[in-house]
Amino acid sequence: MGIGDRIQNLRKARGISQEELAVKAGVSRQAVSKWESGQSTPDIEKVIFLSDYFGTTTDYLLKGITPAKECEQKRNAVLFSITGTIVNAAGLVSAVFIWIERQISAAAGIGIIIMLLGTGIFWAGQVIDSRDKEKAKYFFALPNVWILPFIPMACCFNIADGLIGGFSGMIAPVPMPGNSFLTYILYWIIYISACITAFIRISKRKY
Repeated sequence: MGIGDRIQNLRKARGISQEELAVKAGVSRQAVSKWESGQSTPDIEKVIFLSDYFGTTTDYLLKGITPAKECEQKRNAVLFSITGTIVNAAGLVSAVFIWIERQISAAAGIGIIIMLLGTGIFWAGQVIDSRDKEKAKYFFALPNVWILPFIPMACCFNIADGLIGGFSGMIAPVPMPGNSFLTYILYWIIYISACITAFIRISKRKY
């Protein structure tokens, strides 16, 4: 089995087409086809990219050598993704709970700080030597398109609604019915529409 066969097997295991791999690698579909058929060999830069993308090693791609111990020792980036998402969700829930209990603007700041921590945990999984990084990005993005924008959008809405009404808009982690119920409904329409659009686009991508 040559490097072309190994690239083809990894691509099929990932469930992507030659064209999709070509887009990821920044080459033409014909180039990928030639790699897999053995007509040409990817340069070292592309070999490094392919090893990162497929979560394997350059030794495996070039020589077929699988360092099992090294693969086992690598941390799974998906765990960082899951942990970061849980922290982000906790930040949103905490901000809303604090606001309901105390009605203080600091609730929004507390929620955002916790979300920054959660997002930092996710990025830590991308930076360290870990496996399944593309899969981790995919599963982090899907729920967080709903979680992360909520507080910033609510704060912007409240401030804008206050300025329209000629008074200082309250900074709150949730949208507040201010000048009219229609503007309040408009917030939810914009938020839900934007999140659904982003969710659909991400879900169509292959990790």
